[in-house]
Amino acid sequence: MNDDTFKDFVLDQLSELPGVTCRAMFGGYGLYQGKVFFGIVHNGRLYFKTNERTRPAYVKKGMKPFRPNAKQTLKTYYEIPVDIIEDPDQLTAWAKRALQCQKQA
Repeated sequence: MNDDTFKDFVLDQLSELPGVTCRAMFGGYGLYQGKVFFGIVHNGRLYFKTNERTRPAYVKKGMKPFRPNAKQTLKTYYEIPVDIIEDPDQLTAWAKRALQCQKQA
């Protein structure tokens, strides 16, 4: 699945979350709700903003931080598990937590 198709799928899965848009960035897309940047779509993967409280749920599922290249790692954005992406209700709940992380940063 190419990034455009995957991006469209993610946006559809998040359709219950008002005002979610995306913009091209990092060779992929940034996810926003209004002006709040909370997620990244890159190379067929989805990453959400995390903090000390939310990150353990990602790590427990074996997820890794976002690495746009071999020399850079964004340790506050972690990959979303496939089973969460496929469940719109769970994905929306994870997105809301990511939004809260960004708003509190």
